[in-house]
Amino acid sequence: MIRRLLRSYRRLRLGTRLALGLGALALVVFAVVGTALTTYMRDYLSNQLDDQLGLAQVAQSKNVAETGTLQGKKYWGWYYAVYDVSGGKAVLRKPEETTDLPSDIAPLTSLAKAQAAADTEILRTADLTGDGDYRLRACEVKPGVVLVSGAPMADIDDTVRRLITVQVIAFGLALLALVVFGRRLLRRGLNPLSDMAHTAHGITSHDLTESAARLPLRADKRGGGPEVEELRTAFNTMLEHIDDSLAVRAEAEQRLRRFVADASHELRTPLMSVRGYADLFQYAAANAPEERDKHLARLRAEAARMGVLLDDLLLLARLDAAEVEAPLRLADTDLVDLVQQAADAFRATHPDHHLTVTAQPDSLKLRVDPQRIRQVLDNLLTNAAVHTPVGTEVAVAATLEQGSAVVRVTDRGPGIPPADRERVFDRFYRVDKARSRDRGGSGLGLAVASSLVCAHGGTIALSSEPGSTVFTVSLPLGPAGLTDR
Repeated sequence: MIRRLLRSYRRLRLGTRLALGLGALALVVFAVVGTALTTYMRDYLSNQLDDQLGLAQVAQSKNVAETGTLQGKKYWGWYYAVYDVSGGKAVLRKPEETTDLPSDIAPLTSLAKAQAAADTEILRTADLTGDGDYRLRACEVKPGVVLVSGAPMADIDDTVRRLITVQVIAFGLALLALVVFGRRLLRRGLNPLSDMAHTAHGITSHDLTESAARLPLRADKRGGGPEVEELRTAFNTMLEHIDDSLAVRAEAEQRLRRFVADASHELRTPLMSVRGYADLFQYAAANAPEERDKHLARLRAEAARMGVLLDDLLLLARLDAAEVEAPLRLADTDLVDLVQQAADAFRATHPDHHLTVTAQPDSLKLRVDPQRIRQVLDNLLTNAAVHTPVGTEVAVAATLEQGSAVVRVTDRGPGIPPADRERVFDRFYRVDKARSRDRGGSGLGLAVASSLVCAHGGTIALSSEPGSTVFTVSLPLGPAGLTDR
């Protein structure tokens, strides 16, 4: 039975359980207060009755001592008895009125003997057969004479019973009101928790972008107080972080799928070329020996092209993973020298483009990985040559601006369409989808350049319009949080 009650209690809502617990605590408090109040009232009324007995016996004792009779004021329902105790026994004198003595005289006689033996006033509560509880008081009137008076306690008992009845009714109503209204107040105060539970159930749909997945910040209307408001704010903040994390994860997964698909597509072409040239080489070795060298050269070229592609993919993967041994080997380097070296290489490989180099100041000392920064410059210059017509002017400028070393690669080509500018740094993205891979590369050059610049703590930006396309690389003069690794 108790286990069933416990199980039923645990299935109740939190507000109901709190209200019942508050009611049980209030019941204990009411019981303690009621018991204390009843006890105090009974003692108070008993003391009042004792005082009244004492005052009445003072006057009656004087009359008995002087006249031998009870001529003082008598109270209705009280009993009076005079005993002679001089002979060692309590001998009852004849009462003046038949109503002065109860039908059960034994308790009065016993009290008179006790007073004679103790020689002091005695107060005692006794149950008189047929009359109920009486408060008895015995005192010595004169030597050998004892007066015993008895006052009924029915009024005290009736008053106490009424007090208990009033308390039970009042405390019962108060307890009922406390449970009912307390439950409403608690449920109102716990509304934010219910909202959180409802929102948490809604989150199972993995849709955190709707307004329903947020809790309203309205303490004056929703209840709960500042503590619950803090909890609500923290809950909303947590949902925002979860939403952002899921969005980042979804974007990363999408990028990974696209990356894997593009990488598979890019690797598929050189692999098929290698297979085809290998078959041609095998055929030439058996039937046309003079063609072997040509097919072998093409086979090596495709293998080298695939090796470059794999190296770029590996570099990007290591930069994304932020490995402990990152592909950066920092050293004190003059950026102007790197620009001149890249310019010399560009002139040698692309003599059909006019290149201009400017530097101010003449030397820019940085702590960077010279090979990787040179790779960035080569990729930007190659991109300018590949995407512009023959004879297009290309310029490289190295400057010092606001505490950063800035390199700008500018070409006077047709520019990049607005729809493509935001994606030129994406992997495997090509502005001209119709370009051949032999001329346009794999689409990783700008992606590699962007990742390497970011790994150095710098930024790379693009601005383009017809007749002017500018790639701006900004590198911090200090280590920017980088260390030798």
